[in-house]
Amino acid sequence: MRTTNGISARTLIADVKSGLVVFFVALPLCLGIALASGAPLVSGLLAGIIGGIVVGLLSGSHTSVSGPAAGLSAVVAAQILSLGSFSTFLMALLCAGLIQIGLGLAKGGFISEFFPSSVIKGLLAAIGVIIILKQIPHLVGHDPDPEGDMSFFQPDLQTTFSELISMFGDFQLGASMIGLASLVLLVLWDKWTPLKTSLFPAPVAVVLLGIGAVLWFEQLGDPWLIQPSHLVQVPVASDVTELVGLLPRPDFSQWMNPAIYTAGLTLAIVASLETLLNLKAVDRIDRQQRISPPSQELLAQGIGNVACGLVGGLPITSVIIRSSVNVNAGGQTKLATLLHGALLLVSVSLIPTWLNTIPLSCLAAILLMTGIKLASPALIKQMWAEGRYQFIPFVATLTAIVFTDLLIGIVIGLVVAIGFILNSNMRRPVRRFVEKHLGGDVVHIELANQESFLNRAALSQVLAEVPRHGRVLLDAQNTDYIDPDVLDLIRDFKEQAGPARGIDVSLIGFLDEYKFNDQIQYVDYSTRALQAALTPQQVLHILKDGHERARTGRRLTRDFTRQVRATAEGQHPLAVALSCIDSRTPVELIFDLGMGDIFSIRIAGNITSRKVLASAEYGCAVAGAKLMLVIGHTRCGAVSAAVKLLGSHLTAAEATGCQHLDAIVNEIQRSADGMTSQTSSEPSSTEALAIVDAVARNNVLRVVKEIRRQSRTLDGLVQERRLAIVGAMYDVVTGGIEFLVEDGLEETA
Repeated sequence: MRTTNGISARTLIADVKSGLVVFFVALPLCLGIALASGAPLVSGLLAGIIGGIVVGLLSGSHTSVSGPAAGLSAVVAAQILSLGSFSTFLMALLCAGLIQIGLGLAKGGFISEFFPSSVIKGLLAAIGVIIILKQIPHLVGHDPDPEGDMSFFQPDLQTTFSELISMFGDFQLGASMIGLASLVLLVLWDKWTPLKTSLFPAPVAVVLLGIGAVLWFEQLGDPWLIQPSHLVQVPVASDVTELVGLLPRPDFSQWMNPAIYTAGLTLAIVASLETLLNLKAVDRIDRQQRISPPSQELLAQGIGNVACGLVGGLPITSVIIRSSVNVNAGGQTKLATLLHGALLLVSVSLIPTWLNTIPLSCLAAILLMTGIKLASPALIKQMWAEGRYQFIPFVATLTAIVFTDLLIGIVIGLVVAIGFILNSNMRRPVRRFVEKHLGGDVVHIELANQESFLNRAALSQVLAEVPRHGRVLLDAQNTDYIDPDVLDLIRDFKEQAGPARGIDVSLIGFLDEYKFNDQIQYVDYSTRALQAALTPQQVLHILKDGHERARTGRRLTRDFTRQVRATAEGQHPLAVALSCIDSRTPVELIFDLGMGDIFSIRIAGNITSRKVLASAEYGCAVAGAKLMLVIGHTRCGAVSAAVKLLGSHLTAAEATGCQHLDAIVNEIQRSADGMTSQTSSEPSSTEALAIVDAVARNNVLRVVKEIRRQSRTLDGLVQERRLAIVGAMYDVVTGGIEFLVEDGLEETA
């Protein structure tokens, strides 16, 4: 049974389990980020509550979890110091929230589409590595660095690596045992099927194990006793009045202070960037691969930050750590996010003392497992396989985030990725290839879908490489946008630079708004001069090149409207083709020919007759074609009918009801003498196809001979070397052509 918002009975249990896990992980993170930011501890909890409930309700994401941003802790600490007090900072946060609301309403989330995937994947891997490096000390009870500090250089002047070294001289025995036992339990839970498929979540079992161990170690005393510094430390109020008194308030008297608006703009930009990046990253690890609306997320985050500014919370963003935990714990819908926020609200106000019995080491084990899944070797292997244009920005993002902090690392990763994108645009901004038209070679330049100013330098280089007195075609048929700078370059090349070098510049596909008319300046059809200049051997070469283009999908670019106008007064065919009526064998397509390039005679079975010969004689002797092509094909229906009727007492008309079919069948059967006697009386389907193809092949060879024997006109042209007659077979399965005979070319080939 399904209810609203995508929540069903099936997803309810998964979301409840995930909400519990995210709650346990978010609790120390909220406190640690507040500590690292130099803000009151309660402000971190308030941000977690608002991020879970307010943003959770308004967000369009199913798996993203919002809360106080670890990546903003350095920015927040600097702004609090600059503004002089936390209450003044809250006014800047109000301003930042309003700016984010404006960005959301203006659909500013579109910028997320420009984040390179290599940076997104680098962010995920970097967060995984940081979680591993940062949580190992907490796992053994070395807790001087607060949870949630993501920076390499810590406020206590230590670094991530020096903290790892320091833990060997400062670890707590009880916390270490709890951390290691928690890690073992999580691994076993994931490996043992009965536990893995149970409804009870492993992280909750780990938390219960940790609380039980803390109470037991209290009875054992030193060295097992776990001090409060190794436990969650939620502020405890004696009554509601004291709890309300803990809440910071914004200083509205500072609204005229210009520094507030500068700080607000800074917070809005940084928080929005982090949110959009994290949102893309969370969507990437979502098992259902759902896409979250980025502009709606900015709006939700803006409202959340306004709420945080009013009640005294830290700035919030979509947070990759909580979101990753949510996905790994099996969260399906936003109910998990809402539940985690509700649990923070209820438990912090009602059972803070019990929360303060949770050891940080068991929570570190939960985060450590999340980090291992994010920084998987499979991801690194995948990025390596995608090549250096993906791998280097990925590694740069990962390394920069690990060795600086989240924001600086992302900026460095984006700069590296953009550098590679610019380099790629410089190397391959356009597709350039040479087309061999009847009138000569044409440099065909296909513009990209989006021709921005970044493409200008590369396009200029490609145009500069066009040879003098050459021909170039600028193709914008697949282009949606051309930057004015690029248009100026094209206009200058067409009107000045190109003509000055004797280059014919052709244009096709430009939108009307660019004020360029389609104009083909090269010859893409047969003219009288071209026909007169070509030999039969050259025409055959043109047909073979055309077939290769057609077979490989590289057809020439032609202006058929122009060809219609150009051939209206006359035609000058290069060849006459005698082919079958089969719908799969149009010679114009098979040989990539233009209008007026060929005379096409189509008749079932490509046989010869007086009328066929009359058409061929006209095309060659009068219209001036230099080549006659007889082209049969495999799996020919007319040949198949002729073979089946061999030895039958029925005529074709009697067997098929076609009154005049005997004239074709009888002609084809002349090419089948002795073919059927080589097989059994009932050939298999494979044998039958082989017989049909063999007869079709013999039929082509016979027709080539019959043309010269029956037509003195064509025979004379062959003897004068003004004409060649070529036989070929087209394979309807592969699209390939086999040339069987080249009558009249042997001496000149």
